[in-house]
Amino acid sequence: MKLSQLLQDVEVLSLNADPNMEITGMAFDSRKVQPGELFMAVSGFATDGNRFIPSAMEKGAGVVVTAKTPEQAVPYVVVANDRLAMAQIAANLYGHPAKKLCMIGVTGTNGKTSVTLLLKHILETVKGAKVGLIGTMENLIGDEVVPTERTTPESPDLQALFARMVNAGCQYAIMEVSSHALALERVGGVHYDVAAFTNLTEDHLDFHKTMEEYGKAKAMLFTRCDKAVANIDDEWYPIITEGAFCPVLSTSVQGKGELSAKDLELLSDGIRFTAVYGNQEVPVQLPIPGKFTVYNALTVLGIALQLGVSLEESAQALKTAKGVKGRVEVVPTPGKDYTVLIDYAHTPDGLQNVLSSVKGFCKGRLIAVFGCGGDRDPVKRPIMGRIGAEIADIAVITSDNPRTEDPHAIIEDILKGVDSRENCAVIENRIEAIHYAMDIAEKNDIIVLAGKGHETYQEIHGVKNHLDEREEVAKYL
Repeated sequence: MKLSQLLQDVEVLSLNADPNMEITGMAFDSRKVQPGELFMAVSGFATDGNRFIPSAMEKGAGVVVTAKTPEQAVPYVVVANDRLAMAQIAANLYGHPAKKLCMIGVTGTNGKTSVTLLLKHILETVKGAKVGLIGTMENLIGDEVVPTERTTPESPDLQALFARMVNAGCQYAIMEVSSHALALERVGGVHYDVAAFTNLTEDHLDFHKTMEEYGKAKAMLFTRCDKAVANIDDEWYPIITEGAFCPVLSTSVQGKGELSAKDLELLSDGIRFTAVYGNQEVPVQLPIPGKFTVYNALTVLGIALQLGVSLEESAQALKTAKGVKGRVEVVPTPGKDYTVLIDYAHTPDGLQNVLSSVKGFCKGRLIAVFGCGGDRDPVKRPIMGRIGAEIADIAVITSDNPRTEDPHAIIEDILKGVDSRENCAVIENRIEAIHYAMDIAEKNDIIVLAGKGHETYQEIHGVKNHLDEREEVAKYL
C-alpha cells in the first residue's frame, strides 16, 4: 500500500518522504520491524519511541511517523497526534474492518467481562451469529481463543484482530473498552453501533489522577456511537452521558431507568428478577449470584434491545448461560463441607460487591483472601483493607500481583485501612494464604479468593510465575 493511502484522514504537519513509497506493513516496536514497514515512533510514558528510530531503520523500516521531527536524516512524517495517527494508519492498512462489523463497546470499572460474554451468548443463541470478542480474559473469534495481554490491544493489534474477525465471517464484535484505550487512542477512529456503561468506582488513579478525569475518559465512548445503554443508578451517570451524541437507554435496579428490575431474588446459585421495559414485564434468571449480576444482566438486556433483540428472546437465552470464569466461580472441594469461590474483584467496589453478596447467602463464616496489585493506584489499598476486614469474618491479607513493588510494602498499605486486626491474618505468600484459609475453614464456611479471577499467573519482581488458584486448591486437597 502506498504511503499516501496509509496517511488518508491523518493530520500531517510535514512530509519528508515519497508519498508513493510502497509500505509493506507497520510496527510500533522497533524490535519487530520488518523491511519496508512503517515505524510508528510513539512518545510513551515509560520510554520515547523516537529513541529507537535508528534501530528501526537498521531493520529496514521505510519511513518513520512521529509527532517530533527526527534528529536523524531519515524519511519521516510528522503528525499532530502520534497515537491517533497510529490508529488511523492501522485502520487504513487493514481496510477499515470495524466498518464491516456491528460494533458494541462496553466500558466501566466492573462488570465489563460478564456483560460482553453474556451478550455474546445471546447473539449466538438468538441470532445464530458468529461473534468476535475482545476482553480482559481472552479474545475470541467465534470459539477460537486468541491470547490477550491487556483489556484493549494497541491500535495496530486491534485492527489486525478486527480483520481476522471479518475474514472468519463474524457479524458482530463485542469489546471491553478501557479508559486507557480511550485516553490513549487505541480505539481511535472506531465507531460503535452500541456503547454501554456499567459503573464507575475508584481505579486507575495512578494514570488518570482524579475520578473526574477517569470519568471523562470513559465518557469519550459515548461520543462515538449510534445508540447507548447506561446505568442511571451510578453517581457518574450524568458525567458519562452528558456529551452523548445519541439516544441513551437508562437501566436501573432502583426503578429510575427505562429498563429496570423488580422482584429481585438473590440466591446462593444465581439471581432471579423481573425486567420491566415500558408495559413489558419479563422474568429473568441467571446462574451467577450477586446483586451486581442484576446490574450486569440489565446492561446486557439493554444492549440486546438496542440491537433489535426482544426482552423475551434475551431472557430465554440467559437461562442457558453459564457462569463466567473467575467471577464468583465455585471451585470443586470434594469431601469438604466448606465452599471456595474465586472472583476477580480487585477494586474497592468489586471487593465490597462480591463479599456483600456472598455474606448474604453464607450460612457459616466468610473468609476473604485478598491483596492489591503493585504498580497501580495505591490510594485504594487501605480502602480495600477496611472493606475486607469489615465485611469478612476472617480477612487473610496477602499478595495479588506485586509486579515490581515490594509485596510487604503493599500489605502495609492495605493494613493502614484496618482498624482492628483481631479478625485479620497477614500471609505474604499467596499459596500459603490459600492453604491457611482452607485449614481454618469449618462446616458451611465460604472462602473467597479475590483478585486473581481468571488469571493463571502471579507477577512478582517483574517475573510472571504460574499460579492457577483452582489447581492450588485441588493440589492441597
